[in-house]
Amino acid sequence: MSVAHKWLEETPWPTKAMPKDMLEDRIQRVATITNIGYLGTVMKSGAAIVSPVEFYADGLQLYIFPQPNSPKLKAMQRDPRVSFAIANPMAGWACVMGVQFFGTAALLDVDTPEWEHGMKVFKWVAGSFELGRDLEEGPPRGQLMRLDPERIVYTEHMNRKFGYAPRQIWRKDETETKVVPGSQSPA
Repeated sequence: MSVAHKWLEETPWPTKAMPKDMLEDRIQRVATITNIGYLGTVMKSGAAIVSPVEFYADGLQLYIFPQPNSPKLKAMQRDPRVSFAIANPMAGWACVMGVQFFGTAALLDVDTPEWEHGMKVFKWVAGSFELGRDLEEGPPRGQLMRLDPERIVYTEHMNRKFGYAPRQIWRKDETETKVVPGSQSPA
């Protein structure tokens, strides 16, 4: 029994979808709470590999600077399908909040307009300073990855308190959001 959060006990769970603009705002909020997420790529063998990486968001696009010649960069060069997870540290059901991005990794070549824009989003200065790199030399030279999402799954149990389903689905080419009924919701 939850004394502090009685709404957690209510069943069935709400199944109402959020308006798309509201969902996009929530997704963007989660993408600004932290700058560490988990990048899922496909290895040459077909197995999945997940790597913790630094990222920065521009709207619903994510920018990641993979180390040159790293396994994750080679994996994205072979197969650009990726997933990316961002999770808020969990201290109970009331604060469960996270997003999963599914889409295509666009590898941006150095000195292209897209790379220049992405390096303005990606906060490379702090990392370069910490690693003792000369900031006068500018950003590190290497491909920058931009994740262009096709589907995003947003999960937050606080949504239930306000009448929305805890799991909301955003799709690039759809105007309406979808929901995934929870285990306590009618099918």
